[in-house]
Amino acid sequence: MRRVIILGSTGSIGTQALEVVSANRDKFEVVGLAAGANAELLAQQAAQFGVPTTRAVLGAAAATRLVEETDAEVVVNGITGSIGLAPTLATLTTGKTLALANKESLIVGGRLVTDAAAPGQIVPVDSEHSALAQCLLGGAKTEVRKLILTASGGPFRGWTREQLQEVTPAQALAHPTWVMGKVVTTNSATLVNKGLELIEAHLLFDVPFDRIDVTVHPQSVVHSMVEFIDGSVLAQCSPPNMKLPIALGMSWPERIADVAPACDWTKAATWTFEPLNEQVFGAVRLARQVGEAGRTFPAVYNAANEQAVEAFHAGKIGFVSIVDLVERVVNSHEPQGDLSLESVLEAERWARERADAVIARAC
Repeated sequence: MRRVIILGSTGSIGTQALEVVSANRDKFEVVGLAAGANAELLAQQAAQFGVPTTRAVLGAAAATRLVEETDAEVVVNGITGSIGLAPTLATLTTGKTLALANKESLIVGGRLVTDAAAPGQIVPVDSEHSALAQCLLGGAKTEVRKLILTASGGPFRGWTREQLQEVTPAQALAHPTWVMGKVVTTNSATLVNKGLELIEAHLLFDVPFDRIDVTVHPQSVVHSMVEFIDGSVLAQCSPPNMKLPIALGMSWPERIADVAPACDWTKAATWTFEPLNEQVFGAVRLARQVGEAGRTFPAVYNAANEQAVEAFHAGKIGFVSIVDLVERVVNSHEPQGDLSLESVLEAERWARERADAVIARAC
């Protein structure tokens, strides 16, 4: 039985992780919970899973202490945003397996995170990166030619930039496939989420950016693919359901039976793939630029985007201005000193202030 700490327990990833635990009490024991602000639901979860009240905590700082002070094998980091960086680093330094859904902590931390991790210590929970990890088992690292991330294309697939000018917050939150929080859903609409995942794939699997592609797959059944040097491609396929990668993140490398439904091969289905229009959706192109630059550029990309998303939902800027604003902030950034936790936090602070200043002038 694996002892599990779940960070972000009241969010989408956290609640689904607890559903997996509830259905597999013989395999997992929840020994710690952390949430952002929903104290009532957190208390209910603690009571349901027998977690002492001292190990059911609120806030990122408390989550970090929980990880440092609690004996466990696995930490599921389902926190949203870069505030998950400190808990991520605490998980790695204490030797626990990190089931990582909080992609932002890896992206803004970069080599701080990968250098702190032992081989195999980080298990991705994002469906795309879980798919890549599974496909990579099919060959040696020297045989890998390319990683191929799939993207649903979001609610505005096929739209022109002119059409995007009129997008409302309600439209941006109407994702065709996944049910997620406000920031992640908006990021999926702008394709910023895919840009973040591009950087995440580079850091997780140590594959150069020029060997990571993105293809649009609206059905979201093929979660990602790996192309090998002999021309073969391995794909991980399943109906859209986050419980599969969450469960695998907690049990890796073992699989748990009947976590999620499989594809029904008795029914006809059509899966399509198309190139990403980077002229309309520039977030992935910008993420490549940011990822290759490294240092604190990814932290600036992420922080500026978070400010822009909030401004969009507050009616201060338009939808297309989100990525435009991020690019403007990124292009004005000048990294200071070596990469460290302090330099990352300072870069984020600067990026938020810079983004807010640009937003203020736009209002």
